[in-house]
Amino acid sequence: MHAETRLNPARARFLLSSSVLALALALGQAPVTAQTRELPDFAELVERVGPAVVNIRTAEKVKMTEGQAEMNEQMQEFFRRFGIPVPNQRRGAPRGGGTPDDDGPMRRGVGSGFIISADGYVLTNAHVVQGADEVIVTLTDKRELKAKLIGADQRSDVAVVKVEATSLPFVKVGDSNRVRVGEWVMAIGSPFGLENTVTAGIVSAKQRDTGDLLPLIQTDVAINPGNSGGPLVNLRGEVIGINSQIYSQNGGYMGISFAIPIGEAIRVADELRSGGRVVRGYLGVLPDDITKEIAEAIGLGKPQGAVIRSVIAGSPAEKAGVEGGDVVTKVDGKIVDKAADLRRLVANVKPGAKTTLTVFRRGATKDIVVTIGEDERSKKPGGSAESSNEPAPAASAPSAALGLKVSELTEAQRKELKLKAGVKVDSATGAAARAGLREGDLILSVDNVEVPSVKVFQSQIAKADKAKVINLVVRRDDVVSFVLLKPTR
Repeated sequence: MHAETRLNPARARFLLSSSVLALALALGQAPVTAQTRELPDFAELVERVGPAVVNIRTAEKVKMTEGQAEMNEQMQEFFRRFGIPVPNQRRGAPRGGGTPDDDGPMRRGVGSGFIISADGYVLTNAHVVQGADEVIVTLTDKRELKAKLIGADQRSDVAVVKVEATSLPFVKVGDSNRVRVGEWVMAIGSPFGLENTVTAGIVSAKQRDTGDLLPLIQTDVAINPGNSGGPLVNLRGEVIGINSQIYSQNGGYMGISFAIPIGEAIRVADELRSGGRVVRGYLGVLPDDITKEIAEAIGLGKPQGAVIRSVIAGSPAEKAGVEGGDVVTKVDGKIVDKAADLRRLVANVKPGAKTTLTVFRRGATKDIVVTIGEDERSKKPGGSAESSNEPAPAASAPSAALGLKVSELTEAQRKELKLKAGVKVDSATGAAARAGLREGDLILSVDNVEVPSVKVFQSQIAKADKAKVINLVVRRDDVVSFVLLKPTR
């Protein structure tokens, strides 16, 4: 006989629990207690950041025409005669419906903001204070302070207001470039006027192109009307964005919200504080994204860059030699993935500075040095490219097989249109019509080769590989586009 080895119950339970723990760790599962420690303490964050978040109320005098004001008076007289209380009329208010100091009714709004310096500078959205005749900032200690608008930039949707106070609590600014998709974030604001409301979620995506100039931070934090201008805060208690937009089909939160990266917002705020406005660089082009098909057809490879569809007359781009159909791939060595990148990079260049554009033109890459101008929103593209001169006789083969009839441009037409090369489309049928060509279009190049004459154009069409698409650079009015012409097989 041999003695049996027996474990006492306590020892057996210990070994069993140790085995389960080892198995859980091997499977990549952390113990429940470890998971609990991973959850963020939003209460602590609110205590640290909350005192620097403010409610912003605005009032704007409603501009009424003489007829509207007269009708308003008549309606109020009607109510008074029949003993009916006048709607929205407060005791002591004048007959116009406003406060005793108003000349007329007021339109009121509510938003959020946050203090960025102890001496009273507050950051918010431009759309929160746009058009306001009065801005009131309410602090968490219930003090109400009249604010002065320092400046607002509509393109970035950033505004700065100032209250007269000292030793105010202010936020810590983080680095929006370090934001990671999936990290926890928190918002504080005044949705529907409910002050100091806290919501939380995660960063859903970065670099969302929903604005004119800024790539926004996308989150699933609940944001509603009144949250605009409030801070987006990370777990370190740093502000990484300004809550600015929501995606909605009914006006309320639907699970997607957007924030302006704080790095860009602070840059704009600094310019507003120093000069009251934001100065941006101006190139003078109409850029567009480039598709995969066009990139392959012109020999660019991958669809990266901004194709120039139009160059504004007299602009820095025209003076430097940028042409319609150029694909800008870099600005001062910084990669341009899409049209929005070109707009942002140029906007950040100081007017008067020289900038190098790397462009892909007719199968080759070259650098163009441009002296950047100052952006003025009043600048518009030029007028029509029409000419009253009689064109030369139309040509036929070999382009006729594609449904194209083209003709020469006269020297006067070239001068008026500011073109070095190009032929005019007199008619487009068949494959040409299906590609989108039409009478009056100007074909500037065929398969990356300029066509200064009908002869060169016909030669290039004849040499084109009929098994592949033919890429044309086409100008219509002042807009230049790539057209992919598919030969009939």
